[in-house]
Amino acid sequence: MTHRPLDEAARTGRPHPAEPAWRGTPVPEQVDPAVLGALLQRHGWQRRGGAAGRYGRWTPPGPHGGRTSLLVPESRDFPDSDDLIGEALDALSRSGSPSARDVLIGLAVPSDEIHWWRDVPSGPVDTAPWTVEDRLRTAARQMLLAGALAVRARAGYHGARHRGPAAASLDDVLIGGAPGGRRLTALVPVATGRPLSVRLHQALYAAREAVDYRRATGGMDAFDTAVEAGVSHELTEALVALVRGSEGARIALEWAPSTGVPEGCATRMEPVEFSPGDLPALREAGARYLRQEPSVPVRITGAVVRLRRSGPRGEGTVRLKVIAGAEVPHVRMTLDEESYRIAGHAHLVGLPVRVDGRLESRGGFRRLVAVSGVAPVQVDEAERDRLMKSLQETAEITTFFEEVCGGD
Repeated sequence: MTHRPLDEAARTGRPHPAEPAWRGTPVPEQVDPAVLGALLQRHGWQRRGGAAGRYGRWTPPGPHGGRTSLLVPESRDFPDSDDLIGEALDALSRSGSPSARDVLIGLAVPSDEIHWWRDVPSGPVDTAPWTVEDRLRTAARQMLLAGALAVRARAGYHGARHRGPAAASLDDVLIGGAPGGRRLTALVPVATGRPLSVRLHQALYAAREAVDYRRATGGMDAFDTAVEAGVSHELTEALVALVRGSEGARIALEWAPSTGVPEGCATRMEPVEFSPGDLPALREAGARYLRQEPSVPVRITGAVVRLRRSGPRGEGTVRLKVIAGAEVPHVRMTLDEESYRIAGHAHLVGLPVRVDGRLESRGGFRRLVAVSGVAPVQVDEAERDRLMKSLQETAEITTFFEEVCGGD
């Protein structure tokens, strides 16, 4: 059973904007003028006067920004507020500016914004090789996944634990890049992703402090305490991927203006910066997390999906599809002859088995050692039929029957 490298994306990021979350131009009556103004300012629009206390005139970023302007009311205290908001939203929807699209998405899907920058040399006309943007997207996804894992558990090394649910929690994240491949933005919907934003914010600052402590004192103690803030092997690997091959990198987070600042977090945060000089400390911390994470005692219930041994008798290797007892999809274990026979019979009659053991961190928490108490678990007929059909749909069933037919 192979282990997917951390720098290999499990799936590509959802395009920006995402169809399921995008519902077109927001309705003027549902737009808070203060939120619209905050989003315009966040995305580089400039306020250039307007009637004080009534409305502001905003122009888009860039050298040609003066050709377009929006009148945005400061509140709904005036009769023409809805008309002005409607005209502003219509102008934004017709604008070809990426910043206009970002403002509309921020209104339609209230989101925290996570920004990444990589300082890399630019090519002709502010271009960059496609590999530059690919590395940035890969590192950003690794970082989001590390944050999602930390939401579910604090651990120096997560491995395969919680990986499926953590990856699924990123499905609603919207991704938008910038020309040149040096900047990337993720919009994390507040409704589903606020815990991810908060955890990643805390983890990045803790990682920065731990790196500074390591470089100043030579000690790694700060990395041990940083685990509680969400720092892990996965996060340090993501930071290494982000910084490697660049002159430096920054990560910044901005809270959704429509929902305010989470408890315990700063209203405005400076970007967290990492440089190539931080790479040795980050790599050392990642290896330390990988080495020190202890094995976990578990009692697992699972369906036998593969059995293999070198001869008709003796011990053999069994693979289980985990049903309960561990936050991993599959585990492997080596069983003695009697336990192997029990697992084989349970498989043939469509019953799961229950086993006790220790889930090893080595290999990503995919191997069970010190196994004992292998026994079939009784289930009702409906569940048994469902389990049998599920197993028969996999190609791995062929491996089992080939062994049975050639054995004793």
